[in-house]
Amino acid sequence: MSAPAHEPSVTRPADPPADPLSRERSHLAASRAALRAMRADVEALDISDVTANWVNAEVLARQIDDRIKALADLSGTPLFFGRLDYLHAPGAERVGGAEQPEGRETPSAQERRWEADGRFYIGRRHVHDAGGDPMVIDWRAPVSQPFYRASRKNPMDVGLRRRFGYTGGDLTAYEDEHLSEPADPTAAATTSKLLQQEIERPRVGPMRDIVATIQPEQDEIVRSGLSGTVCVQGGPGTGKTAVGLHRVAYLLYAHRERLARTGTLVIGPNRSFLHYIEQVLPALGELTVRQATVDDIVA
Repeated sequence: MSAPAHEPSVTRPADPPADPLSRERSHLAASRAALRAMRADVEALDISDVTANWVNAEVLARQIDDRIKALADLSGTPLFFGRLDYLHAPGAERVGGAEQPEGRETPSAQERRWEADGRFYIGRRHVHDAGGDPMVIDWRAPVSQPFYRASRKNPMDVGLRRRFGYTGGDLTAYEDEHLSEPADPTAAATTSKLLQQEIERPRVGPMRDIVATIQPEQDEIVRSGLSGTVCVQGGPGTGKTAVGLHRVAYLLYAHRERLARTGTLVIGPNRSFLHYIEQVLPALGELTVRQATVDDIVA
């Protein structure tokens, strides 16, 4: 009787020992260039010969315009904020049972080839190179889930979690957590300095997204299923609204086709509130969500 086969661990090239920060900056520059190329490809689309009538032309033109806006490179917004190094090449079954987005049940051959080194950069939107290989993974993708939930007690097959620090749009620091090392039950719990700095950053102007700082219990709410009603309770300033908006963004990713048929509406108490939150979803690449006040609904 032959011994059961074991999945081999993935051998990944180590960061250049001299200056790993330069390597990460190079990846950021290459990712930004790839995003610009993605946007240029959409801008270059010619739809004059593919529409049967003016109605279809208007709809398609609006969709292309939304896509161009979603691919904008915001100079002050980090394109990626974290990295996961898996111990094994991850498949859908390795991501804690997270729901697969509609129409994206299985990774493409290109994604599987890219996943071979087990290294994933986590950001606000998906970015791929000219060959179609991902350079940045959307934070809502199943493979990104361990960035928010993995720990030394439950590493979720992640060897290293890296967080990045930025000044403006410049990558200036990184911080590593080696999750594959055994947890020391006697050691005091430590908090990521970069994570703490981002959480404590002063709130100025409109609400901003919290995609880089979502906590495990918040992520459970964000990624919970579509069926049923979710009620988020908490005191003032505990992130209820931010979690709700990120849940909207997640559902639009995981169930886009279904929600596209029915539409998505965010209801707020007044116009001032809606103005305060209006930039969160666009910053996450979601531009089609309608907003209304209670008075708008009952009028």
